[in-house]
Amino acid sequence: SLFSFSAPVDIDIRFNGEENRKLVEVKVDRDRRERFPLYFDGETVAGRVTIRPRDGKRLEHQGIKIEFVGNIELFYDRGNHYEFTSLVQELAIPGEMRQPQFFDFEFKNVEKQYESYHGINVKLRYFVRVTISRRLTDIVNEKDIWVYSYRMPAENNSSIKMEVGIEDCLHIEFEYNKSRYHLKDVIVGKIYFLLVRIKIKHMELSIIRRETTGAAPNQYNESETITKFEIMDGAPVRGETIPIRLFLGGFELTPTFRDVNKKFSTRYYLNLVLVDEENRRYFKQQEITIYRRKSKSEFILRKH
Repeated sequence: SLFSFSAPVDIDIRFNGEENRKLVEVKVDRDRRERFPLYFDGETVAGRVTIRPRDGKRLEHQGIKIEFVGNIELFYDRGNHYEFTSLVQELAIPGEMRQPQFFDFEFKNVEKQYESYHGINVKLRYFVRVTISRRLTDIVNEKDIWVYSYRMPAENNSSIKMEVGIEDCLHIEFEYNKSRYHLKDVIVGKIYFLLVRIKIKHMELSIIRRETTGAAPNQYNESETITKFEIMDGAPVRGETIPIRLFLGGFELTPTFRDVNKKFSTRYYLNLVLVDEENRRYFKQQEITIYRRKSKSEFILRKH
């Protein structure tokens, strides 16, 4: 607009049935959340584009196209967007426009192999992009969708059982009922004290999400604590058992992602921490797998 290149045109993108489609609320910035229509792998993405010249002015263009794009944005490499899906349809040949025009589009049975994700250092987005080609500068407008993916883990879902400790000081046994949990699951476990010769003040359990982006030597690791809560206050004695029951449904979790398009991974860990009276911390981390399970409402939505 500084050089009077801004186009006198408005672009509106609407998806078919958008008003009846489930919306997913997503944190897109530190203080901002947005809602996106939910789609699934293999589902058609269709709708209508409305282009309105402003104030009856003539819009001259070199053609209009719409794209369906799936890409990965790494924040440390902002200049490059890695597209893993790109489909294009021509909406109009070169010409001019004075009145509003409407263009229908349909990307049939689109493969969406990954789940949408907004993380600390990476975004995986799906969106449609309308481009009006012009001599001096193109006019571009984008609209995002959100994609859920159901990648069930292997059938084997054995419990986690380990003994840890410090020789002649502390020996504990902890057990979690499973190693794989769905997003609305409950983690059930117990901590059993076999030997206690240090004065423990309290014990806490946290869920940590670890995001890894890029590849060596440009690899970045970021960890964030999703939740932390105290499971014991006061000194335990030998033979004491502390129960654990943690409901996952109340937290903003994603599934575990492993080496998505060779660009990023997101893993989850249960972190058990014991703090003694001198505020020394003893901890043990255990990776768990989190997956998305079809809910009844999502199954009905997809069926229709």
